[in-house]
Amino acid sequence: MRRSGLIAALLLASGVAAQGQTYDLLLKGGHVIDPRNNVDDLRDVAIRGDRIAAVQPEIAADEAMKVIDVSGLYVTPGLVDIHTHFYVFPAPGTVYGGSSSVHPDTTCPRTCVTTGVDVGTVGWRAFPDFRRRIIDTSKKTRVLAMLNIVGMGMVNYDVEQNPVDMEPDKTAEMARAHADVVVGIKSAHWRQPDFVSVERAVEAGELADIPVMVDFGFFLSERPYQTMVLDKLRRGDMSTHFFRWPAPLMDENEKKLAYLELARTRGVKFDVGHGAGSFHFRQAEPLVKQGFWPDSISTDLHINSHNGAMIDMVTVMSKFYVMGVPLAEVVRQSTTNPATQIKRPELGQIAVGAEADVAVLRVDRGAFGYVDVKGGRITGDRRIGCEMTLRAGSIVFDYNGRAGTGWRVADIDYPTQ
Repeated sequence: MRRSGLIAALLLASGVAAQGQTYDLLLKGGHVIDPRNNVDDLRDVAIRGDRIAAVQPEIAADEAMKVIDVSGLYVTPGLVDIHTHFYVFPAPGTVYGGSSSVHPDTTCPRTCVTTGVDVGTVGWRAFPDFRRRIIDTSKKTRVLAMLNIVGMGMVNYDVEQNPVDMEPDKTAEMARAHADVVVGIKSAHWRQPDFVSVERAVEAGELADIPVMVDFGFFLSERPYQTMVLDKLRRGDMSTHFFRWPAPLMDENEKKLAYLELARTRGVKFDVGHGAGSFHFRQAEPLVKQGFWPDSISTDLHINSHNGAMIDMVTVMSKFYVMGVPLAEVVRQSTTNPATQIKRPELGQIAVGAEADVAVLRVDRGAFGYVDVKGGRITGDRRIGCEMTLRAGSIVFDYNGRAGTGWRVADIDYPTQ
């Protein structure tokens, strides 16, 4: 057969095969951890378009256009980081986060984060610009937001002390107008001896029917932390920077204080929010060993934190893993739980019909060290790493090039010049 005829025959045969194949992509041989659907076992995961098409113990390789071997790895829902800062393009003099925020598409895919929630970088005044510049242009990361109760947002600590700019009605109105992407209200950095910022945020949350996240920040005897989590916050509201020193979480013998269980029974959620100054092993390790684990793991991602002790989402997950939280629970706290807390239960799962946001994680073995924001160090023999990230069925990060093909055997169209 002449060469042109052979090529035509091969193209025709591949077209017939493609038409007969059920799936676009098959992740084969991985250990699926999907807490929402009670899956913790070897499963193959098939994707068609932007959706999960099948999750089964065995799916034939010839049913997919492309097969990726993920044996020895963990396949989980895409990670959901509910404490980030993404507003990198503020108008001059408005939002301080512009000088410390990071762009979601440059930071999230390489850490297996498929959904990031900007929490309070902007208030209602700047939110339309934030949506136009960041939310609507991010291609590799789903970006959601919590509005700062201060209309000006995070200009600086002094501006956040202005109760006149804490307008629950206008904040809730903006949240309702953008209900597809606004998932909460944020109170942060309040330094006054009362609960005005928290109370205004809760009022806005009630008007918009969305949860509140509070960065309590400063611990004053006039406004006890216990009062906030026992009386001020509602079921489903979140206290972030939970392991920040000197939060009153334990007695002098490092025994967990009883009010924490009471607050959890009330439905208050405790979020990590590691950040550059808000995570201390002297709080975290004793509580973890007593079985008081965070409800959600998050980063407080910004320039200083991801170049400091925090590093990234999988590193924060690794810290809790080596402190004793089982891997399946670490995954739950990084996927299903945060998705539920922001009232997006369709996220954080690998189920047929769900959007195909998938994290492929590896667990490296060796000698590893982890530090907190003051240089306190622990060691462990495990580190979670991001091997591959899929957002809406597309591979957006591939650490070891598993989706590639050997260049010597593949028909790759290299440029001629």
